[in-house]
Amino acid sequence: MHFYSSERIALFIDGANLYATAKSLGFDIDYKRLLAFFRGKGQLVRALYYTALAEEQEYSSIRPLIDWLDYNGFTMVTKPTKEFTDSTGRRKVKGNMDIELAVDAMRLSDALDHIVLFSGDGDFRSLVSALQQKGKRVSIVSTLQTQPPMVADELRRQADQFIDLADLETQICRDPSGRPQRDMRSPPPRGNHGMRESFHDDDLSEEV
Repeated sequence: MHFYSSERIALFIDGANLYATAKSLGFDIDYKRLLAFFRGKGQLVRALYYTALAEEQEYSSIRPLIDWLDYNGFTMVTKPTKEFTDSTGRRKVKGNMDIELAVDAMRLSDALDHIVLFSGDGDFRSLVSALQQKGKRVSIVSTLQTQPPMVADELRRQADQFIDLADLETQICRDPSGRPQRDMRSPPPRGNHGMRESFHDDDLSEEV
């Protein structure tokens, strides 16, 4: 992976997608280490984390993570999930943050040199192309180490740089020692509903 030390960098993190990718690789992300890693790569301007919340629930398993990130260097972008009934009568939950992420990336791009997008969603290919047309470098963080891969081929090819999350494991994982050997595995469900995202801090032991 290549970064210039003088680059103004911003991280745009699709929370549900990153959670699913890390889980498919068998490790939890230490968000303090993740932030420190990219601060060492250039001038980190902003780290934005996008996730939908089920506000009707008295307790959300992701709320402790949201609060911790908000107080520890991340900009949180959230919205409530929406429930609907599909054509077969099944109740489903919708919590897509793609529009919010794309709008923010374009809005902030004039103050940036390098956008790092944590997502494998092929819908972002047009966003990557638009940012490149504005003279920005775009890196995609996802993985090819699962079956099927978590990153869409068209997104990976469009990016200036593809960073496999598996290659960052030793730098950003929650517990870098004593983990079992990782094997190729199927990715977990990508939905926000009922997800458990993990974080770590010296004074925090809960896993949400």
